[in-house]
Amino acid sequence: MNPSMSDLSPPIEIADPFEGVDFSQLERSLRRPRTLTDFLLSLTVTAMTLLSLVPLFSVVIMLLWRGGRKLSLAVFTQLPPAPLEQGGGFGNAIVGTLIIVALAVVASVPVSLLTAIYLAQAEESRLAAAVRFCAKVLTGFPSILAGVFAYGAIVLTTGGYSAFAGAAALSILMLPTIILTAEDAIRMVPARMKDAAIGMGATTTQTVWMVLLPTAMPGILTGVMLAVARAAGETAPLLFTALFSNYWLVSHGHANLMQPTASLAVLVYNFAGMPFENQVELAWAAALVLVLLVLAANLIGQSLSARQVQQP
Repeated sequence: MNPSMSDLSPPIEIADPFEGVDFSQLERSLRRPRTLTDFLLSLTVTAMTLLSLVPLFSVVIMLLWRGGRKLSLAVFTQLPPAPLEQGGGFGNAIVGTLIIVALAVVASVPVSLLTAIYLAQAEESRLAAAVRFCAKVLTGFPSILAGVFAYGAIVLTTGGYSAFAGAAALSILMLPTIILTAEDAIRMVPARMKDAAIGMGATTTQTVWMVLLPTAMPGILTGVMLAVARAAGETAPLLFTALFSNYWLVSHGHANLMQPTASLAVLVYNFAGMPFENQVELAWAAALVLVLLVLAANLIGQSLSARQVQQP
């Protein structure tokens, strides 16, 4: 039986919780001390940020202006000129830089990767803590000391400067960046993926090589690219190890890695202080090319890092 209208209770009136609130008090006004302080602090932070960018953009603009007008196909394919000689290029320095950095990557990545796996998988033991502490200390290791070490260990032993000695010095500088970045990337792999692999009967080795490393690979590659960007711009270690050369490292399809090797950083160091206008212009052009190579490595690293963040 349906209830009659008289049996229905009257509607309940809900009081407005904002009744009596003066919303005009919430409006931002510079006449209020708190709002004025917030505005001034925001303005100060913005001005300081723009001011800190002035040196960066000044260097970039100077490189584009001084080095960009010297860029041509010839500078990428010709050898450095002799004093008072016009023209020339730094093609051998580009090849030497790429080869030295590639050798450094080959030498440092396996050691760094195995160390990162151990640090990520090991319990908080004293050995793991000591290795991690040493890696962090090595991040602030002066690059010139790496060159001195490689000079005493390789150059004096082999009896000459070489690309191998330069790669050994750069690999020392690349180790901490790759180790710490790869460890963080492996630790960021969700625990459920590891537990699922173990639950399916996979061994610890299979779990690491078939689950953890493929999942953490974007982060690992990020560390590698950041280490490459740092190594490519180092000058002091190469002065003690690879020195410089005015000849091609690769000749007739063969690369003699046990001879002095040219690099962009050392070329800039040598040519920038010469009293010859042609060499100075080549130094600016080589500096621009080196900055572009480092920038490309950093952009690749940032892209790989962003891809890892987007992974579920």
